[in-house]
Amino acid sequence: MTQPDLIIRLARLARTLRERGMRVTINDELDGLSALSLVDATDRGEVRLALRTALKIQRRDWEAFDEVFGAFWAGEDAAPIAREPTEKRSPEGGAPLRKLFQGPDESLSERKAVAGAADGKVPGYSPEVLLRRKPFDECGAGDLAAMEKLLNRLVPKLAARQSRRLVPTRGRGAVDLRRSFRRAVQTNGEFLTLARRARALEEPRLVVICDTSGSMESHTRFLLAFVLALKRVARRTEIFAFNTALTRLTPWLTAGKIGPTLERLAAGVPDWSGGTRIGESLAEFVSGYPGLLANAKTTVVIFSDGLDRGDTALLSAAMRAIQSRARKVIWLNPLLGDPRYRPAARGMEAALPYVDHLASAHNLESLEKLVPLLAA
Repeated sequence: MTQPDLIIRLARLARTLRERGMRVTINDELDGLSALSLVDATDRGEVRLALRTALKIQRRDWEAFDEVFGAFWAGEDAAPIAREPTEKRSPEGGAPLRKLFQGPDESLSERKAVAGAADGKVPGYSPEVLLRRKPFDECGAGDLAAMEKLLNRLVPKLAARQSRRLVPTRGRGAVDLRRSFRRAVQTNGEFLTLARRARALEEPRLVVICDTSGSMESHTRFLLAFVLALKRVARRTEIFAFNTALTRLTPWLTAGKIGPTLERLAAGVPDWSGGTRIGESLAEFVSGYPGLLANAKTTVVIFSDGLDRGDTALLSAAMRAIQSRARKVIWLNPLLGDPRYRPAARGMEAALPYVDHLASAHNLESLEKLVPLLAA
């Protein structure tokens, strides 16, 4: 069975589970796809347990899951909604993965989706979309290189924020009567061309503070890759890393590939993937770099899971100072990618009152949603 076929079959299973009231997300489906590559696909028990774990089925739903899974394994449609005719299984049983989802005939739209997935024409099943939705903690070195290409297309959108200030333009825009009349004087009163004005594009001022502690290790490289790509279009971006102490990364950054730059940062930042003291680090930022928050045009972005081992009172004071001087404060937490997550960690609770936007940062798709916030 090809990967597009497997994706469709797994999506059908997930849809049926959702119809039975189980919460199965797209990320859970990706987990299930990865799990199938790690087990013996001919062993019904192994496959059942792997999918039950990867799809995060709760204990109270195990019996219903086993019923749905058993029907799919046997080649029947267990969905409570309209049944479709089942296809006959071959005596040989086919390939192992084909047996797993030897389900009903696909609808015309699903067959088109499979065909489109094979040639990358259907966004929902293209490798690019799957990469955008793949959780960072499941990504490898090859994924980082592919993401770099996507980021180079994504981040230029950041430079599209228009200010209220009107500036002369050679393209489309509102007619500037005063300048148009001045031009006409030079051509004996003839209006050969009209002068126009358009809203200027404002380059955002960003301060990005990234948690490089051990609990963030599986996400840090991808978050920093996003920030490095961001800096190419938002040149007034300052980048810091923190764990048990704060380190300013901006002077270390040079043009070039993201991968080698990240390796250099990991080697140079003290206590990389070690402990974390968010309060002490943010307090150091407030006291040591007051000039970066001297105006109300700066947006502060903090990447962290909020798992703090330090003084939460110090964290609250630092966040209060940052919010009072910055244009806005955005906190990106990779744990928000799990719908069951609640911001109950001590550090996260202390910071929340001073955060303007709390959002997820668990995959590239979630980071794409950050761009409008930065450009607004």
